[in-house]
Amino acid sequence: MKTLKLLFLILAIPLFNACGLKPITSEYTFVKTDIEDVNLDELGDGDVLIYNGANILHTADNTARLNVWIDNIPLGQIRPSEYAILNFKPKSYQFKLLHIDFVNMKSEHTVEINNQTKVIMIKPTVTSNKLEITNELPKKFEKFTYAQKR
Repeated sequence: MKTLKLLFLILAIPLFNACGLKPITSEYTFVKTDIEDVNLDELGDGDVLIYNGANILHTADNTARLNVWIDNIPLGQIRPSEYAILNFKPKSYQFKLLHIDFVNMKSEHTVEINNQTKVIMIKPTVTSNKLEITNELPKKFEKFTYAQKR
């Protein structure tokens, strides 16, 4: 019985790690800030916070990592409970999102960024990816970390 459990464990570990998405190198300059400095009132006028709002269904099996491209320029990888702040000019942008859940889940989103745009939430879903302009910081934002350039 112990041998069967050990065999199952050995087979299950690679299965969970197989969905790990390799990060892409960012070509953007992040607006660096400490978490204490992030204030919704200071965002906008081009400064936009982008965060990964993945839920427990994706974080449990390592499928919550999102590679992001904006106008075909790699932003990099934003992991669950991470955020980045970028400075945008007011215009329309094409976001491409990719996560792996046994297969590549790609999606494209056209986003109109203006001076009132403050917060964009991105997250993987069961069948694709979601992007939404929320203009609100996520719940428990104090637990979020600034995305690293990888």
